[in-house]
Amino acid sequence: MRGYFVGAGLAIAVAAMASSAMTTPAMAQSGEIKIGEINSYSLLPAFTEPYRKGWQLAVEEVNAAGGIGGKKLVVVSKDDGGKPADAQTAANELVSSEKVAMLAGTFLSNIGLAVSDFANQKKVFFLAAEPLTDAITWSKGNRYTFRLRPSNYMQAAMLVEEAAKLPARRWATIAPNYEYGQSAVAVFKKLMSEKRPDIQWVDEQWPPQGKIDAGPVVQAVAAANPEAILNVTFGADLVKLVREGNTRGLFKDRKVVSFLTGEPEYLDPLKDETPEGWIVTGYPWYAIKTPEHDAFLKAYQAKYNDYPRLGSIVGYQTIKAAAAILAKANSTDPEKLITAAEGISMPSPFGEITFRKIDHQSTLGAFTGRTALKDGKGIMVDSAYRKGADYLPGDAEIEKMRPKD
Repeated sequence: MRGYFVGAGLAIAVAAMASSAMTTPAMAQSGEIKIGEINSYSLLPAFTEPYRKGWQLAVEEVNAAGGIGGKKLVVVSKDDGGKPADAQTAANELVSSEKVAMLAGTFLSNIGLAVSDFANQKKVFFLAAEPLTDAITWSKGNRYTFRLRPSNYMQAAMLVEEAAKLPARRWATIAPNYEYGQSAVAVFKKLMSEKRPDIQWVDEQWPPQGKIDAGPVVQAVAAANPEAILNVTFGADLVKLVREGNTRGLFKDRKVVSFLTGEPEYLDPLKDETPEGWIVTGYPWYAIKTPEHDAFLKAYQAKYNDYPRLGSIVGYQTIKAAAAILAKANSTDPEKLITAAEGISMPSPFGEITFRKIDHQSTLGAFTGRTALKDGKGIMVDSAYRKGADYLPGDAEIEKMRPKD
């Protein structure tokens, strides 16, 4: 009989263990809310590594404050390798296998558009972090996609304010030949020409993203003899362009207006080759003196013993925004997330921002200023924060551009 009871007890124990094995993950999942995050980590580490640090800091802060309605916030991250198809595959895995409540992230504009299309087809909430193409909230905007960073239109409008004051009439452009570069050039030319009908666009150079052959590009622009240049290259392409341009004297006595160049991830690698006087958008973290930014800077430096890049801000605010939307919705249902996100306001390291109902664009702004050299390193000087809301078209214009949901 003893053998029977031992066997029975063992069977009960095994059954209990099996039951525990089946229920524990479900219980654990019921105590979590997952966000599926996608980015080009292996392709663009200069931006995405600080970005990752930013969102990891935000996750820690959200969970230390009690999570989302008492549930732990978990980020499941995937690398898209800079390929739209891989990004869509990652998105599908995150939704179908990981059961994430929403998608977030992406860097390159073409990848952001690919994930936005996936989100629209599958009816999944998507918070685009970095892609700058105007299409993501306007011509190809959809009900399920929201965007954090100030768009090409917004940053172009900020730059045009200063660029239009330049006496230069003959302009050339240099931009990577994909969605972001094409979008940035188009909107800058449109806004600049509206303010300065006298301008002539004398040359356009379209090097492939990440593969610029700077010598021929610089030579072609110089041959067009512009008085000013719009630059949209970034990362390693920017370094090559600046080096070759400095060597050949392209920038001497010419004005340059440049998207993103004041961001530390792109300005720092230029070191003592940094050209002075370029009109840029960027992130002069060392010159921002506000309580909101001071708090972020202190927390970031305490955790990483390093200074933030703009990617750090974008990653941090992406998760903070996602958490605020989830908390307001009190649900992971996509329709309730959309309702919560439309018109929501929240704090950020740059001050309060709002996600507009009409186009799902946030009002996060950007800093503009000029490049300068200090102690053998590039910095931004004469910088000022431009509120995003001040650089967006009115509702009537948005309604013409954005498809009806």
